[in-house]
Amino acid sequence: MLLVTGVNGGLGALVLERLARLSAGGPDNGPGGVVAGTRNPERVTVPGVPVRAVDFDRPETLDEAFDGVRTLLLISAGYGEDDVVIARHRAAVEAAERAGVEHVVYTSLSGDGDHLAYALAHRWTERRLRASATLRWTILRNGLYAELLGALAAPDRHGVITAPLGDGRLAAVAREDLAEVAVTVALAPAGHAGRVYELVGEEAVGGADVAAALSRAGDRPVEYRPGSLAELRAAVVASGAESFQVPMTAGTYSAVAHGFLAGPGGPGDLAALLGRRPRPVLEVIAAGAAGRGTDG
Repeated sequence: MLLVTGVNGGLGALVLERLARLSAGGPDNGPGGVVAGTRNPERVTVPGVPVRAVDFDRPETLDEAFDGVRTLLLISAGYGEDDVVIARHRAAVEAAERAGVEHVVYTSLSGDGDHLAYALAHRWTERRLRASATLRWTILRNGLYAELLGALAAPDRHGVITAPLGDGRLAAVAREDLAEVAVTVALAPAGHAGRVYELVGEEAVGGADVAAALSRAGDRPVEYRPGSLAELRAAVVASGAESFQVPMTAGTYSAVAHGFLAGPGGPGDLAALLGRRPRPVLEVIAAGAAGRGTDG
């Protein structure tokens, strides 16, 4: 049995939809053996997939949730303060060990994101999996989403992108591609045991590239005029964001602006696992903008 956690999140929902569409697979880890895990089972809308209540903030419920599971696709349990996220992941790994889970596939953060404010909980979880005496593991180090870059660099109502990305570029990845890789690995985990995959984009794009792509795809020009990090930080604070979200957001912009997330360039683990070239990032961003309107 394959249990996928976080199926109401952006990545988890795509994973579950892809698994549900598959018509082939073994009796244990194939679609017939897939179980969806979430703290809100009533919100799961994919038909034909059993759902279990999985709440990492209530560790006492996890033994029942993980019963009979052979492979656990552990999708990172949300952003928060480090102690909160680590406690969630600790509870999940310990429950997996108690339940006799054989293999954990964990969605982590790309190695070039080590300096980001949300990296520590990911690296703690990787270390905890490596230290397990019973679990086999695979770590999917996901790059930042193309959809995230589209949100970070969304133009205002005047058609101006003011995101403080400077001349920096991001090797972003389509969330759909990461979901496809996660399914591929989770359905046949034995061949990926002990592997750490760096899943970043082949081509890095920046604010000017996003503006040009939106201009081509839309009915009005979009201009890139980057603001400052101080202005961005003040806006995030004024928005009523949680305290931990302020350094996370500002740090992400800064990391892109100063060239830390541009990737190595060229094909890597992502293309190898997909068996094709990744989806073009700018096309993903333009499609997302068309879906929500380009005025942010």
